Amino acid sequence: MLENPKVNIKIKLASLWASATFCYLYGDYFELYTPNKVNSLISGDNIMDSPTTLLIASVILAIPSIMVCLSIFLKPKINRTLNIIFGIIFTIMMIFIGIMSTNEWYLFYVFLAFLESILTGLIVWYAWKWPKEKIIT
Repeated sequence: MLENPKVNIKIKLASLWASATFCYLYGDYFELYTPNKVNSLISGDNIMDSPTTLLIASVILAIPSIMVCLSIFLKPKINRTLNIIFGIIFTIMMIFIGIMSTNEWYLFYVFLAFLESILTGLIVWYAWKWPKEKIIT
């Protein structure tokens, strides 16, 4: 039989954030293939139409990427707290985006938002259930 070693909670959280980040990136990339997207990018008539909007989007999307390494390096208490907070925020955002994506061209977004919601929901779950240190007496 193959060994199935226990995976450290920090590795679980980092891998979930990495998976969610890939889904965010694929969603944004695939959106380039929707009708009129490239034309709106060229004309500047799109949701990212200002330096401020681009900065805000960059900050929002930097969070999951940074959480990959923070989940490994931070001490447990702050690590758990940040994973719960950001996990909840990103789960809510993805549910909202999934609900708002009604155009048939955006069914891929609905699928990815659903998948991302599961991943970030698991982040909250694992962080919430963070194992307690066993005290040897």
